[in-house]
Amino acid sequence: MAAILASASVNTMKTLWETKIQNIQENHNNQRRKPHSRLVAADVWEERHTLARLRDKVKTQDGRLLLCLEQEEWKALPDCLVRLSQVQEWHIHRTGLQKIPSFISRFSNLLVLDLSRNGVTEIPKEIGSLTQLRELLLSYNRVRLVPEELGDCESLERLELAVNRELDRLPDKLSQLRRLVCVDLSMNAFGTIPPCLLLMPALEWLDMGGNRLRSLPQDIHRMQKLRALWLQRNLLETVPESVGRMSRLDTLVLSGNRLSDIPPVMEEMDKLRFVNFRDNPLTLEMADAAEEEEEEEEREMFGREFMLTYIQEARKRALDEAN
Repeated sequence: MAAILASASVNTMKTLWETKIQNIQENHNNQRRKPHSRLVAADVWEERHTLARLRDKVKTQDGRLLLCLEQEEWKALPDCLVRLSQVQEWHIHRTGLQKIPSFISRFSNLLVLDLSRNGVTEIPKEIGSLTQLRELLLSYNRVRLVPEELGDCESLERLELAVNRELDRLPDKLSQLRRLVCVDLSMNAFGTIPPCLLLMPALEWLDMGGNRLRSLPQDIHRMQKLRALWLQRNLLETVPESVGRMSRLDTLVLSGNRLSDIPPVMEEMDKLRFVNFRDNPLTLEMADAAEEEEEEEEREMFGREFMLTYIQEARKRALDEAN
């Protein structure tokens, strides 16, 4: 009987000891989980705080929802921004933003993407999902490459990529942008006008000033709807005669190039209202402007009247030399 009682006592003590050890282990595990729980709670709080900050930057204008961030530090946009996918316009300037997030594709109703004056280095392929996008404004960034997927943005009407410095080409697929009206590629590294631009049927305004253009394509007249062409501060030495077939062109800026002559065919461009040949080594003496002239008179001196006079004088001189 004593042996039985002793055995029961031992079993009871064993059970109590095992229970105690189990409780200690559970308490230890709970203590290990608490820091993780605190981190999760902190992350949730931070996300809510960030989302609240972004919501404060959303406003309504002309019936559209706009996200406006100006001169705040947002080098990267947080994932929680997708909760505001109903926003139709992004206006994010001077924030130091370095990357367009891939979740941009979640903003299927986006009409305007304006990220000018940041540090964006690339355009993600997901941009092609924005079939409603009308304006893509990325001037004053560091973009070096434009993805061909941008050609899928079938509603795009305005594209600004000025002052990205090292940008020197556009993919051929961009010729699919049949609604694109305005393109600004000024102050970059283009050595020629991208061929895709010649195939855009709606293009009316093109600025390629401040690049490295040495020549213009012989089929430049394919841009039949073009009204304004800005080519100032390039390296152009000649203008192809096919420019005379650009029947809708009313503004042509060629200042600051290396032109030594003006094609006579430009005399027939009746719709050309503003033209500028300032700061070119034109060969006729009458091309030199008097330094004391008023600014407005100087502009006119190198404008349309100058062009017509130059062509007439050049023609007269050619006849004199022939005789």
